[in-house]
Amino acid sequence: MTQRELVLTGLGFAFLLVCHAGYGQLTAADFNRALNIQDKYGSLAINLPEEPVWQEGSESFVYRKSVADGHEFELVDAVALTKHPAFDHAKLAAALSTASGESYRAATLPFSRFHFESGRTAIAFIVNGVRWRCDLKAYTCTKAGPLHPGEGESEDDYGYDQTPKAENDPDKTVASPDGRWLAYVENYNVQVRSKDGKEKIDLSEDGSEGNYYALSTIVWSPDSKRLVAYRIRPGYRRLIHYVNAAPADQLQPEYPTMVYPKPGDVLALPEPALFDVAAKREMPIDNSLFPNPFDLSSAAWWKDSRGFTFDYNQRGHQVYRVIEVDAQTGKARVLIDEQSKTFINYEPLVMNQYDTGKVFRYDVADGKEIIWASERDGWEHLYLINGKTGAVENQITKGDWVVRAVNHVDEQKRQIWFEASGMNAGEDPYFVHGYRINFDGTGLTPLTPAAADHHLEFSPDGRYYVDTWSRIDLAPTMALYRTEDNKELMEVEHTDISKLVAAGWHAPEVLTAKGRDGKTDIWGVIYRPAHFDEHKKYPVIEDIYAGPQGSFVPKSFSTRVEPLTELGFVVAQIDGMGTNNRSRAFHDVAWHNLKDAGFPDRILWHKAAATKYPWYDISRVGIFGTSAGGQSAMGALLFHPEFYKVAVSNSGCHDNRMDKIWWNEQWMGWPVGPQYSASSNVDNAWRLKGKLMLVMGMMDHNVDPSSTLQVADRLIKANKTFDLLVVPEADHGTRGPWTRYTNRNLFDYFVRNLLNQEPPNWNAQADAAGSAHEDRQN
Repeated sequence: MTQRELVLTGLGFAFLLVCHAGYGQLTAADFNRALNIQDKYGSLAINLPEEPVWQEGSESFVYRKSVADGHEFELVDAVALTKHPAFDHAKLAAALSTASGESYRAATLPFSRFHFESGRTAIAFIVNGVRWRCDLKAYTCTKAGPLHPGEGESEDDYGYDQTPKAENDPDKTVASPDGRWLAYVENYNVQVRSKDGKEKIDLSEDGSEGNYYALSTIVWSPDSKRLVAYRIRPGYRRLIHYVNAAPADQLQPEYPTMVYPKPGDVLALPEPALFDVAAKREMPIDNSLFPNPFDLSSAAWWKDSRGFTFDYNQRGHQVYRVIEVDAQTGKARVLIDEQSKTFINYEPLVMNQYDTGKVFRYDVADGKEIIWASERDGWEHLYLINGKTGAVENQITKGDWVVRAVNHVDEQKRQIWFEASGMNAGEDPYFVHGYRINFDGTGLTPLTPAAADHHLEFSPDGRYYVDTWSRIDLAPTMALYRTEDNKELMEVEHTDISKLVAAGWHAPEVLTAKGRDGKTDIWGVIYRPAHFDEHKKYPVIEDIYAGPQGSFVPKSFSTRVEPLTELGFVVAQIDGMGTNNRSRAFHDVAWHNLKDAGFPDRILWHKAAATKYPWYDISRVGIFGTSAGGQSAMGALLFHPEFYKVAVSNSGCHDNRMDKIWWNEQWMGWPVGPQYSASSNVDNAWRLKGKLMLVMGMMDHNVDPSSTLQVADRLIKANKTFDLLVVPEADHGTRGPWTRYTNRNLFDYFVRNLLNQEPPNWNAQADAAGSAHEDRQN
């Protein structure tokens, strides 16, 4: 504080604070502009394509793109090189409106994906949890029944609530490939009957309600002579008990429950059993090679029925094996053995920046060879494995870069098409590019020369692919290519952002700085305040999500802006160490240490930004995040209060022992040990300095709501001052009808504590109650 600031009092002092913030007194109009800014910009990019979806059994794909007043679906024929609307949008909107009783327009159809049926004479899609089917000849729509397994987005029970009775129904059967036999489970044992019902075979007798055979695990051998079924000993069935204090359909509260295993809980124990149907006997399988599974994948038979394989993910995620079982003897052997001193990221290797696993397997010539992904050399790469011996024949890809996805394998040409990042020197190491390489590691060929983030989608037969590329400052282009020679066949879309730019939108700025080791580049982006003036100083707010499952700084184009910039804040996003899609050493920082959250790298990055830009005021730094980001946002005030001053933590998993088992044991390990307490916001609540607002939804089905309440309890016992916003009906992130209200409270908190301004008196606003009521009804 300068001598001039010290002598100012009263109105003069308040005036100085306002000027120091770089903005005048904020009004309700400013807040409303921030709340609505996404709506303002979201519709101004024209011909912005979404991910293409190739149609099964054809060489055509469908995608949705933005148009002036909404969206439109396009159908592209890769052979004829034609593009046209996938259907008559106006007729479909009218038909769906008539059938549903709702009102829809051609450009605002209530679904973002669909699939063709009956030779493209009908389409099927989901709206609000209901399956619909619309005839494209008569243009009539009908409800098509309940959701199929796997459809919808509900996370309730995470698949753990598989009870013995659900798997024990003799009316549900699994037919053999030759059609002669039907396998089923009755009285918790595996049985087989002939299709004509004249013959019945009891294959097992050791099943019980406490150790039952599961119908969903039965897999026949291709020759119909044998089958595999898993016998499952149930684990601990932990329940979360909810208080739905304000249900929408009644006055009195409800008390629902949800199955929700947590770290350390006893898990179900699956064990494969092999049955010879003709011999009417079980062939015992020794489980010593897979004694403590977190999970076993489904059995997968070789095409010649010589045996089957399954993946064994050992609890603790430090051992991952491919197990092969001989069909003649029942003998098990380890075909591939991955081990790590930290963790194995066991999710599938798919092109998803925000949730990237590392496991990929492709069987060549019915398992004669196996293409396998591994981080065994410190980077995610592909290996060619001998299917008989399990030995590595050769490493296919190699270097200080990572494979991000495998798109297509041509066994005859012995070539692989894949996506990778970090290969191009001088380029953002997160940018994804397409490549082709031979099985023996020769012939590495780049396919996507543009310096941008690319996403490739191959046709089912691999003859064509669509490449969509963009940067945060480069509008997307979508083009169709022929795989054989990488020839561009047609430009499908090029996004027009002229109206978006004219409306005042500007892209965030990329910034890199060295991390804690003084060598590794840390990448992030800066969103400058609206009406930016480089001669003023602006407080900084970090938008954090540091979950190790992905990387989160945007790389591809989006119309999204940070609403807080409308209120005079700089907003930053950073991928620190511990996040995904870089080297294994970069990722390992998260192991047993989620409280780290890359903060040593983030703080250095902020300091580098302040050195480069005098307007970047790191004396006033706030932070906000949701879920794992909520844990990190509060953790910033507990473990780095010298730098972070204000935090808003929404739906935080504040103690990893309280959160879902699969996510937390992956990074924090098993058995549960002192590392969990060291990273716990609950156990470290006494450290709180700065201003903290906790936000939670009482009906959170992702993070146990008690996680936030327990940290609140510990803060109270430590005599700490904090704010708590509880949204009774809200689920995870307090999204949906409560988004606007939650965001407004977040804006208020940062304006009050970083700009030193009092937000508008919302209760005195004429439309405050009406707007909230309207939002709730919608």
